[in-house]
Amino acid sequence: MIGHLGLNVADLAVARAYYRELLPLLGYELFIDDAHQFGYRPAESRRGAYLFFYPSSEAGTYHRDRTGLQHLAFTVAGRKQVRVAHDRAVALGSTVLHEPQAFAQYPPPYYAAFWLDPCGFMLEAVCHHDRD
Repeated sequence: MIGHLGLNVADLAVARAYYRELLPLLGYELFIDDAHQFGYRPAESRRGAYLFFYPSSEAGTYHRDRTGLQHLAFTVAGRKQVRVAHDRAVALGSTVLHEPQAFAQYPPPYYAAFWLDPCGFMLEAVCHHDRD
């Protein structure tokens, strides 16, 4: 099991504001927040990977098509949560790659939405159940 993921971002303040709005909808709660980092953990003592965000020490832009992280997928309990996360991402100005939908190319009942965060990371909210 992955214990945590560390992500470098070009603008820590922008990432902090964005994820403060989004991660609670995806089952995460704030774990640490100081001038040099912030981090979230699975809420309500659930098991899962913690996410830590750090300021990049080198200039440059991230792109999911280069070697490295392709995307982060967050599993949620119902399809409604996929739509709620998508709607919040839209309200935050995210670029939507795929609206909430069933994806025939994945084993059913795969229901997900994909978008880009302000750092360029592709994010996914996914439900593996046929329920709201």
